[in-house]
Amino acid sequence: MTTRHHTFEALHNFRDLGGYPAAGGRSVRWGLVYRSDSLGKLTSPADLDKLRSLGIRTVIDLRYPWEIAAKGRVPEVDGLEYHNLSIEHRPYDQAEIDPELDPWRYLADRFAEVAEDGVKEIRQVLDVIAAAEAPVVFHCASGKDRTGLIAALLHTLLGVAEDDIAADFALTELATPHFVAEWHAAHPGRTLRWPAYGRAPEAVIRLTLADLAARHGSVEGYLTGALGLDRDRIDSLRARLLTG
Repeated sequence: MTTRHHTFEALHNFRDLGGYPAAGGRSVRWGLVYRSDSLGKLTSPADLDKLRSLGIRTVIDLRYPWEIAAKGRVPEVDGLEYHNLSIEHRPYDQAEIDPELDPWRYLADRFAEVAEDGVKEIRQVLDVIAAAEAPVVFHCASGKDRTGLIAALLHTLLGVAEDDIAADFALTELATPHFVAEWHAAHPGRTLRWPAYGRAPEAVIRLTLADLAARHGSVEGYLTGALGLDRDRIDSLRARLLTG
């Protein structure tokens, strides 16, 4: 039986991007691309064995180098290719967001910044996925925002419908209590000001996709224009990641 959510001791948001209906009546293959919260949390032999069992040979870490220095990266394992491609260029502290702001509009505005600032790195992420000959996982800190944007763009390239893209994005909500608990454990004595911390409702990615379409004519227009993806690259991604 295919499994979307995979259980690890240290990870709370590791899941398969496969199974969704896609272009030409095909569907996204299971077991080829995964999304996750930080693999820097993998320390137990059982978790590392689990990662190996999935056949993953490429890890794409979307975090800033300073996040990696502070929190660690995936352990070095023979045969595991590691790429640090930091797609975000304007850091912000979600714990300190003004509670009076519209939380979903605020996050969508940050996603728009990443989409515009990180064009080079986002293109590199998609190129690495296209070139990989074995399963790939990409992740940020929580596997929520940066990871969610890459997942939405990849699914769009594969012809996945917006409703499925939004539903996949919102699955991160299952991990929200873990993220809140991790924040409190890491920041004793601090107050978590933002009540929406760790949330990932469909509204955020729907706003983001609408913003990209408004600015670039369509989400596909962003991918082929701003990112410069040509038909050959799109066809190669679909050939690798879609059934049939």
